[in-house]
Amino acid sequence: MSQWKTVPGSDKGSIRLYALSTCVWCQRTKRLLDRLGVAYSYLDVDLLDRDERRRVEKEEVARWNPRHSYPTLVIRDAFCILGFQEEEIEKELGQ
Repeated sequence: MSQWKTVPGSDKGSIRLYALSTCVWCQRTKRLLDRLGVAYSYLDVDLLDRDERRRVEKEEVARWNPRHSYPTLVIRDAFCILGFQEEEIEKELGQ
């Protein structure tokens, strides 16, 4: 099963971040979400075992981002922001 980590904060609906542990843009996205004080969950896909990583990329990430690039931020299961898009993330989360 996936190893999601949950960060507490203000409830802005379901916010899920697919990330890589070594990706600077993923780290910046996490810091932005922390600064905004919103609750979110994240999954460092590169830390999963090979089979689980393939499953997550095929079944979850590809649903939102067929290129499988990171960070992939899914907001309220309604839409996705690809890459580190600070202004777009702030706008969507009401900041």
